[in-house]
Amino acid sequence: MIKDSILDYPSRGHWGKASYRGNCTGYLIKDLLEKYQPKQFVEVFSGGGTGQDVAKELGLTNSVHLDLLTGWDALKDDIPVQPDFVFSHPPYWDIIKYKDMRGQYDADDLSNPVDYPDFIRMLDKVNEKIYASLINGGRHAFLMGDVRKRVNDHYQYYSIIKDMAWFGDLESHLVKVQHNVTSGRKGYHGSFIPIMHEHLLIFLKRSIWQLGIKYTKTFIRDLRQLQQVTWRDLVRAAVEQHGGRASLKDLYETLDGAKKAVNNDHWREQIRAVVQRYPEFERIQSGVYAVA
Repeated sequence: MIKDSILDYPSRGHWGKASYRGNCTGYLIKDLLEKYQPKQFVEVFSGGGTGQDVAKELGLTNSVHLDLLTGWDALKDDIPVQPDFVFSHPPYWDIIKYKDMRGQYDADDLSNPVDYPDFIRMLDKVNEKIYASLINGGRHAFLMGDVRKRVNDHYQYYSIIKDMAWFGDLESHLVKVQHNVTSGRKGYHGSFIPIMHEHLLIFLKRSIWQLGIKYTKTFIRDLRQLQQVTWRDLVRAAVEQHGGRASLKDLYETLDGAKKAVNNDHWREQIRAVVQRYPEFERIQSGVYAVA
């Protein structure tokens, strides 16, 4: 039973093929079906058969379960019925290679090792298709995790639910605790925080024709061109750029053209005032400062 926005299922249950990697716990699907009581249930990315077993146990004889494993292509094929409830559990990018589970490669497999923007575009295409198939008042329950990958000398965090497009109205956002994951069996040092949760988003189709579509767009901006940056912020960043030690001449050259310097005839005086006023700036010699 779903009582609040935190979901915790220590066991995956007896449904489906336990050896199928990435299988969702059947308890979640069972709770969703009992809560929303759908007349026509569709499961997209049905994988190891967990949802099908749950639906059968609950007596949902007309449920539909779609996956590349059983010949349904999420990018090319239509959803064959008009559901009032869809549960989807897509691949978390290429973390699990599902070609190994099927025993063959398919170009339309969302778990293929493609660039992240290409994965998001494919996921958006599937989610748009799911929303369009819903009857008015229908829901799409979407389960997805976050991804962290090693990129050069650091770990890059990918929030798939933030980067993908949202189709319809977000009715609920639930957090599901993850169990039996690789990161939970390791010890970590320093600032690394392992991912131990997934997101369950419930999208509602409120209107026959009109829908809200929300997406994230990333902009690259220079800190010097921001409106709310302070002179203290700018001067510290300029000193950091010069390896933690900079002369006033260095600071003038680095901050010339900053938004706060435009229409300010006294911006050089502002820089000098900052290095003299704030304790993080240490005077090394005449006209030269370091950050403490």
